[in-house]
Amino acid sequence: MSLRIIITGGTFDKRYDAIRGQLTFADTHLPDILAQVRCSLPIELELNQLIDSLDMQDENRQRVLDACRRAAEPFIVITHGTDTMAETAGVLGRAAASGDAALAGKRLVLTGAMVPYSVSGSDALFNLGSAIAAAQLVPPGVYIAMNGRCFPWHAVSKNRARGVFEGQPLQAP
Repeated sequence: MSLRIIITGGTFDKRYDAIRGQLTFADTHLPDILAQVRCSLPIELELNQLIDSLDMQDENRQRVLDACRRAAEPFIVITHGTDTMAETAGVLGRAAASGDAALAGKRLVLTGAMVPYSVSGSDALFNLGSAIAAAQLVPPGVYIAMNGRCFPWHAVSKNRARGVFEGQPLQAP
């Protein structure tokens, strides 16, 4: 059993650029994170793109969908910026719900961070760990795992004022 992490950027992978005084992308933090947390599950990393989710367009979301279709692994975590994570989950969820054969049986879990991994107090490790565990436990479908909760793609939104995801969390059987 193995899992694929599809990396798209977002706050999760941003770094503070002291010269510019802003958050930017250099590379993904995922190899360092997985070494730090000592995850024993075999994981394949796929750098899909490094983009702020506010800059995500239809073609960027199509790249994520295509990567999910190509993945041999049944468990997929997608790191994504939180601002438009629900929109990307909608694209993936509608494809899965339409009977897309390449997504059949797969568990797709999107996650991100409100604070970059490289900044003290980041929620990146917690959210990533939650998403990896959720991907192994949820029924096939598309989900968002944030803030210690797991939501089906069609029942979640980001509350920007509170900085959390809300909706109807997945219910235990």
